[in-house]
Amino acid sequence: MRILATSVLLVLLLVPVLAGDAEGIRNPGFEEGAADGPPARWFMPPTSRNAGFELLSSTDEPFEGQRCLFLRYTKGTRLRGFGNVMQSIDAAPYRGKRVRLKAAVRIQGAGIRAQMWMRVDREGGERGFFDNMGNRPIRTSKWEEFEIEGDVHDDASSINVGLMLLGGGGVYADAFSLETVGGALPPYEPEAPSALRGRALDNVVAFAKLLGYVRHFHPSDEAAEAEWDPTAIAGVREVEGAKSAKELADRLQAFFRPVAPTLVVHPKSNRVRALPGTERPEGDGPFSVRQWRHSGFGQSEGLYRSDRRQEMLAGSGLPADFVDPKDAFRADLGGGVACVLPLAVYAEEGGTLPRATGTPPWEQLPKNHVASGNDRATRLADVILAWNVFQHFYPYFDVVEADWESELPKALSAAAQDEDERAFLDTLRRMVAALHDGHGNVFHASDSRPLRLPFRWDWIDGELVVTQVGKSLEGALAPGDVVETIDGRKASAVFAEAEALISGATPQWRRFRALREIARFEATEPVKLRIRVLASEDARRTVRVSPAPVSETPAEQRPDKVAELEDGIWYVDLGRIDDGDFRGALADLEQAEGIVFDMRGYPSKLGFGTWFPHLMKERGTSAQWRVPVVTLPDRKDMVCPLRPGWRIEPKAPYLEAKRAFLLDGRAISYAESCMGIVEHYALGEIVGGASAGTNGNVNPFTLPGGYRVMWTGMQVLKHDGSQHHGVGILPTIPVSKTRASVAAGRDEILERAVEAVR
Repeated sequence: MRILATSVLLVLLLVPVLAGDAEGIRNPGFEEGAADGPPARWFMPPTSRNAGFELLSSTDEPFEGQRCLFLRYTKGTRLRGFGNVMQSIDAAPYRGKRVRLKAAVRIQGAGIRAQMWMRVDREGGERGFFDNMGNRPIRTSKWEEFEIEGDVHDDASSINVGLMLLGGGGVYADAFSLETVGGALPPYEPEAPSALRGRALDNVVAFAKLLGYVRHFHPSDEAAEAEWDPTAIAGVREVEGAKSAKELADRLQAFFRPVAPTLVVHPKSNRVRALPGTERPEGDGPFSVRQWRHSGFGQSEGLYRSDRRQEMLAGSGLPADFVDPKDAFRADLGGGVACVLPLAVYAEEGGTLPRATGTPPWEQLPKNHVASGNDRATRLADVILAWNVFQHFYPYFDVVEADWESELPKALSAAAQDEDERAFLDTLRRMVAALHDGHGNVFHASDSRPLRLPFRWDWIDGELVVTQVGKSLEGALAPGDVVETIDGRKASAVFAEAEALISGATPQWRRFRALREIARFEATEPVKLRIRVLASEDARRTVRVSPAPVSETPAEQRPDKVAELEDGIWYVDLGRIDDGDFRGALADLEQAEGIVFDMRGYPSKLGFGTWFPHLMKERGTSAQWRVPVVTLPDRKDMVCPLRPGWRIEPKAPYLEAKRAFLLDGRAISYAESCMGIVEHYALGEIVGGASAGTNGNVNPFTLPGGYRVMWTGMQVLKHDGSQHHGVGILPTIPVSKTRASVAAGRDEILERAVEAVR
């Protein structure tokens, strides 16, 4: 499986600022420009163009006028990145005002989403208002109008507006407008950090669990259409101060009544028998019953989707596979309270029954509230929202050692006292690390650290060893030197601190990630390293190294991406070649006596259908891919049915050469799908170390405050049904780096593979 592109949010925050125009939005209806080209005055960043997206004017049923915008993906199914179109406006006429961005949008294609976005840039590089509809993406194929409202600071320099496409289809847009809707609201004062403990912590834990049950499993119309991000923030503020179990139950009951009218929350000491509103409706009808069925954490109409199943009532019984609304789910929420929640509801033509009344909970937030990691209530809500996604949908709790129940109060307590959005990022990362999921990570704009130490290192035999040095550091560092301290701290302590924030199913993946993390820095201020010199184990010296752009880090020393290493022995770097490179090398590879394929990395430019058909004499398949089907809370009775995988048909020429595949802990996801085929069909020796042990499509989501969470939403088993997660692909010829070989400039893993294919 392929890893999706890193945080869309981070990319949008880094979109270059163009010269703002004081006229407001130009060409808002897309009538200007050549009929067969892009609409005038709108800009598509080069990253989107390079990723295969195209911006056009279209006459295909515009919302109004003669034309509309059409943004589409043009490069088949191998999607990388996302499409984005934007315009920058001078903020001067809007300073100190509240503005509304509005547009009509519709999508083309299944399993994709579009999102409008607006970003206010302030003088001095300060960030202002930002919303990219991450919590309410556009999925409709019919024209609908969408809007974003936000405040423009008094020192704003530009307002950037745009539309992005996530997925391999297309999106139409028309009738953009930006208007003032009054004066800016008074600035929201974020809630300051303060401890969360005792009764207050119990209250918030109870609210957290109940929010997950109602959000994901109560099938009322009101719950299905609720705005859950602001609901979570408002709920934290509502329940934290309850002084007793009775008061907490009353507050929870009142808070959720407008979205879950058949829910009952009660002190544990009270028994609940009858549930109001769960009786079978009387009358002519027609009546139906509804219940949730989730395929993973459903956010789209594609691989992961959530459906409210609906069946018409006939006779006195219920349709097959539907629970009786009276046979409700019961749970102890902690804090002395419990809940009784029907998992099915009756409905008539006008909607689900009974109708809910009262003010929706998300409207309890102050109008000027700004979701931010600098706000305590937002941080607590983010923990609650994320914890529940994993609690109900993570497919690997059966094979990882995780006490997920205990992670909730730990993360809430830390989030309550985090000083700012950057500190909170580490709290989220620490919580996600408890999943032991190699795809697991959290991204946020507060952690840029764009610079790197301009040399390479690796963790070898319990030490941080320099493996490669660029010309600028020759004489100061040498391959084989050991880094003992970093800015006065033991390298082992720095490394362990980084690993604690990294989610990984195996030690080798956490090690690879930690090596990258501890080399990242924000500024060019020199980093002081104490070095134990290879030439003399008793010698120590201090070296100061200035972080630099990534381009100054030396490339890993390897042969050319396709090279003949010696007569008849060829090398192919699967992480660097593309489909054309492989096809161009086929004639030489057909004559080879031995081929070494290097999978120490990620084959992002190479399709499995390009090279595998030439390695197999019979049809082959990928491993078992399974999306969890969830109908009950807490993953009870969760099943993971098999989904179609890759089908590989042999193709001439068949490569007769002996083969070896280089492997280490960097190989993850799509790389492991490939190596799983190598392993199962014994296509060659596997030389080096084990892979990352994490496979399956990711299912990212965004939290209030701009935090982007990555995780694995699919279960993957090996071809024979055995465990892959936390195991990975194992070498048939284990080989590890040594400090001596690094110092000598040797690649022991490659050397051993060449021996295997001679």
